[in-house]
Amino acid sequence: MFFILIKNRKDALGLKEKCSICNGKIELRYKPMKEWNIEGTICGACYSKQVHTYYPGEHIRVNLDLN
Repeated sequence: MFFILIKNRKDALGLKEKCSICNGKIELRYKPMKEWNIEGTICGACYSKQVHTYYPGEHIRVNLDLN
């Protein structure tokens, strides 16, 4: 018999992971880019805001069939 230890996982015991920016519930995790200097994972809304902040201009979503 063996045990798997889970360390530093916020959702290990059923707790929901929270966004590092807005502290909201994360449905789908996004890993922030290194130049953003953000620790942890972020939610989709905060990821989109960061993309528009660091990369201004028009952003065209190419995989519209995933909606």
